[in-house]
Amino acid sequence: MKALLNWLGHRSGLGRPLSAFLFDPIPGGARWRHTWSTLVVFVFLVQVITGCFLLTGYSASTQTAWESVHFLQDHTTWGWLLRGIHAVSAQAFVVLLALHVLQMVIHRSYVAPRELNFLLLLALLVLSVKISVAGWFLPFDQKGYWAARVPLNLIGLLPVIGPWAQQAVIGGADVTHLTLTRMVAFHTVYLPATIGLFLGLYFLLTHRHRDAIPAPDNDRDQPWWPHQALRDAVACAAVLAVVLFVVWRPWSADGGRGVELMAPADPSELYPAARPEWFMLWLFEFLKLFPGEREFIGAIVIPSLALLLLAAMPWLGRWRMGHAFNIVFVGIVFAGAVGLGFRAWNKDRLNPEHQQHRARAHATAERARQLAGAPDGIPAAGALSLLRHDPFTQGPRLFAQHCASCHRYAGQDGLGATPDDPPSASDLKGFGSREWIAGLLDPERIATPHYFGGTAFSNRKMVKYVQRDLADLDDEEKQLIPKIVAALSAEAGLKTQRELEARDEAVIAEGRELIRSDTFFCTDCHQFRQPDEDATAPDLTGYASREWLTDFLRNPAHPRFYGTRNDRMPAYGEDQILTDAELGLVVDWLRGEWYEAASATGE
Repeated sequence: MKALLNWLGHRSGLGRPLSAFLFDPIPGGARWRHTWSTLVVFVFLVQVITGCFLLTGYSASTQTAWESVHFLQDHTTWGWLLRGIHAVSAQAFVVLLALHVLQMVIHRSYVAPRELNFLLLLALLVLSVKISVAGWFLPFDQKGYWAARVPLNLIGLLPVIGPWAQQAVIGGADVTHLTLTRMVAFHTVYLPATIGLFLGLYFLLTHRHRDAIPAPDNDRDQPWWPHQALRDAVACAAVLAVVLFVVWRPWSADGGRGVELMAPADPSELYPAARPEWFMLWLFEFLKLFPGEREFIGAIVIPSLALLLLAAMPWLGRWRMGHAFNIVFVGIVFAGAVGLGFRAWNKDRLNPEHQQHRARAHATAERARQLAGAPDGIPAAGALSLLRHDPFTQGPRLFAQHCASCHRYAGQDGLGATPDDPPSASDLKGFGSREWIAGLLDPERIATPHYFGGTAFSNRKMVKYVQRDLADLDDEEKQLIPKIVAALSAEAGLKTQRELEARDEAVIAEGRELIRSDTFFCTDCHQFRQPDEDATAPDLTGYASREWLTDFLRNPAHPRFYGTRNDRMPAYGEDQILTDAELGLVVDWLRGEWYEAASATGE
């Protein structure tokens, strides 16, 4: 080591400063509590190194940010590990700084001449939160976008400069490409440079004033190398091991590792499952105590006063009871933050609605990655457009919004919730399938809420036909009903039944004849594959097909369907309740027609 220092000193003139750092004695000798400054610097360097690699593959725009992170996460070798180390190290950085503040207060390490050390540490803690918030925004997913919007909105509460500062940070009134480019600048240039400068000053001042650190009265003064260096190395290795453990631990049922990447950010759609990172949950819960106009008090006034009081501790500690007051105050702050954070976590854990929102958010995120991995890839409009045109994602949302007040889908509203009001129309899960039609022609089921039980048709001709005429058939004739079911279901052309229908062509052909036969006389009311101006019931030609279902939703009161006997069913198309594109999304979802990965379908 001395030979290396001599060489560096001769070549660069750095030998004396390095020698002083390595070999000047540490009062009281090497101790584990001296590792804090090294740990903070180490974790910051981990973020800088991993961040430099991440930045090479990042594209800052609302149409490419999520897409570039998705490529890194799911398609780059060890990309998930790199991103995970960066993100978890950022969390560790905040935690280590907070614990270091607590350690300095407990050990009274903030007294003169170390006041500036303590103030720098507080500044670093504030900056670490700011750089974290900017980092939440960069993946431009739902979780990060809505979590970051809260502190960004709080900027507007600042007196006098609030609205101006908020616009300056966001880059305008709304989130645009400019917002992301500014967040990149804050997260990768301005804030890291400031943190690096403050860390350098803090590290130098810690070395300069280490003689002033309270130490036991002994003669065990030791140099940093190799005694303290070994402890620093062990502490850094332990922190890195914890970071790797958290990153490697699966966060989803399918074994996803690293850190989550939720669905692409959609500013037009609220994200009820949004929460800040775990170390900021306390603030999320604390702000609930100050609703409405009082939010300014909880978001600005109280945190500012608490920070000022922390900054005054080096001078408060000079009083006889000052140090005890400082310990009690910091203890209350830390205990309050931990308690509020735990309370927020526990409330979410016990809240079925929140858990439902979380499950739905994870399902949407998985769907976004699945669509992004499709053969056609991500369009120029961005990955969000894939979700907005995806029946699997949008169909149930439109159903819950426009249909679930009357209909059900497997007994629910399409999104997994069960409405309080009973259904007044049929359950549309499996509509048009053999199983669904078989229930429609079952005398025991047709008048239940699953079909016509809650409608005005519960006492009309179709129900009476099934309960009286079909029920009175002899056993041989009843055995023909499954052939009618197969024929009518084949009109839908459901992809889930293609193989079955290919095998049952003869059965389907016979069923079509039975529909027109005098035994079942279905065409006395319905039109089926032949024009019939006298038909008084919905057309069975193409029944439940995409075209039939789209036309039906467009106007169920059309003479082809229910005509003047329509029972409260809105004309979604003609009344412009839903656009043609939205109608198509609902229809495709009800029919089970959406993109599925080849691994899942075998296609």
